Amino acid sequence: MRTLISTAFVSLDGVVEGPGGEPGYRNSGWTFKDIEFLPEAFEIKGREQQEAAAMMMGRVSYQAFSAVWPDMADFADYKVMPKYVVSTTLSEGDLVSNWGETTILRSLEDVAALKQTDGGPIIVHGSATLNQALSDAGLIDRYHLLVFPLLLGAGKRLFSATDKDTQKLKLVEHEAYANGVQKNVFDVVH
Repeated sequence: MRTLISTAFVSLDGVVEGPGGEPGYRNSGWTFKDIEFLPEAFEIKGREQQEAAAMMMGRVSYQAFSAVWPDMADFADYKVMPKYVVSTTLSEGDLVSNWGETTILRSLEDVAALKQTDGGPIIVHGSATLNQALSDAGLIDRYHLLVFPLLLGAGKRLFSATDKDTQKLKLVEHEAYANGVQKNVFDVVH
């Protein structure tokens, strides 16, 4: 069974929207505005590329990332690994040709079936709506969170407001950095 890992930049109040400067969001770029860049705080991002065997995104994140990441040296390891896009509306004709093998999954049932296959970990980038659905369905096995010392108020959140049973997490790795960013890695207790 494959491990599904959700990775996110998240504000202290749970917002994940617009961390890298995506247009159309009032607090866009909050991960680098007024936060000192410390390379050691982002070590986990390089490690994710080395450890992941595949990448998963929702449609919106795929369309944003596929326009930029294929040509970025910082994301070279992702270019060659298989990618899965969970979308009910994306077509094969919407996929870019310069970013390696990409498969469209149409449902959470397709994600659950993929998890049952052989292979290494699958890393989920961006995709707030997908993350909420995967979490609510009990499909996420691990969270890699870089928590920023900010309260952003409005914006898409990592977790939904769904009324559901308690889900226990086990903290397996953590560190606090001089710029106030905290790394928290949690395994989901199934």
